[in-house]
Amino acid sequence: MASIQRRGENSFLLVVETGYDAKGKRKKRTKTIRVEDKPLLKTTKKLRDYLESELHKFKIEVEAGEYIAPEKMTLETFITDWETKYAVKELEETTLSNYLSHIKNHILPAIGSKRLDQIKPMHIINLLDEMKRVDGSSIPISERTKQDTYLTLRNIFERAIEWEVIKSNPVKNVKKPKATDDREVNVYDEEEVEAMFKAVENEPFHWRMFLTLALAAGLRRSENLGLEWSRVDLEKGTIDIVQGITKGRNGRPVIKGPKSKNSKRIISLPSSVVEEMKAYHLHWKKEKMKSDELWIEEKHQWVFCNLDGTHFYPDTPTTWWRRFTKRVGVRYITLHDLRHTSATLLINQGVHAKIISERLGHSDIRITMNTYGHVLQKADQEAANKLDNLFAHKLKAK
Repeated sequence: MASIQRRGENSFLLVVETGYDAKGKRKKRTKTIRVEDKPLLKTTKKLRDYLESELHKFKIEVEAGEYIAPEKMTLETFITDWETKYAVKELEETTLSNYLSHIKNHILPAIGSKRLDQIKPMHIINLLDEMKRVDGSSIPISERTKQDTYLTLRNIFERAIEWEVIKSNPVKNVKKPKATDDREVNVYDEEEVEAMFKAVENEPFHWRMFLTLALAAGLRRSENLGLEWSRVDLEKGTIDIVQGITKGRNGRPVIKGPKSKNSKRIISLPSSVVEEMKAYHLHWKKEKMKSDELWIEEKHQWVFCNLDGTHFYPDTPTTWWRRFTKRVGVRYITLHDLRHTSATLLINQGVHAKIISERLGHSDIRITMNTYGHVLQKADQEAANKLDNLFAHKLKAK
């Protein structure tokens, strides 16, 4: 037997009986639904048809054993629903990949087996406080990772509230971890840049060009990988950044738009780099001709590509870079740190922070100021020192 009971102006209780327990008492499954459509509430027949439809679906779920009462649902079970019914439909590939990584590495091991309705703010606080690196390293986990884990949890519990599985959100009363990681960026100085370029002279042309753009234009790895020849203007000496290639769910490469609206930008290149790009373009065309029937890419002309014309896998540059620095004895910094090196070199040349922010595609100049604050402060002190002679001379004249 199944029934519908009105509980309020727009609240209805669905009841499905599932037999009798050992004491002969009727067993029931219930589900509360709310109708937010005001016109629907005023139409008796349409409302009845809608409620009957919802009751029918609920009855099927119960009879098929798919319905789990909220009081018995674990976080792990709910996350399965969250992923299939929300995340894969609403989240970007890269965001979903990031969320699933934090779920697997940090959330499920800590509180995945707990009942959803029994998770309290203190459980969230303890999870964030006790997070450790997946590789077992003793190095403290970054605040960015804690922030991302917090955002993942918040998203999950927001859906649980929306779907009326729970009544209160345990994340709501937990403050987002602060970004207290103020370590200085790891960069090359001018001598190390020169040594790096000397070492890369014997490497394939595409890797020489990849590093050149990382330093000359401050490109992210994904932006380098997503660059197409149609976006390179060799006459004006500019490149147009409109997309990137990153890893999505299950490691699948994804072509996606800019990280922020400011990430979409046109960058001017030094004249020497433009000449190198022209030479590389000619080399690229020759390599394409050699590939002949191997070339399978028809839609894009990637600046950096495999022998068949397809773009590099997102991790390929990082793998090559790590092996290269070890092989030639160049001090290792991350590939992303070449972007930081580009910014630092510009600061040391007296370029204004606003221009640097625009070249890097930062969403806000405050990101530039916070990231390179120590370098800017040093440059500011050097500027003050240069003015010192002028004012010292003035004082002596008095």
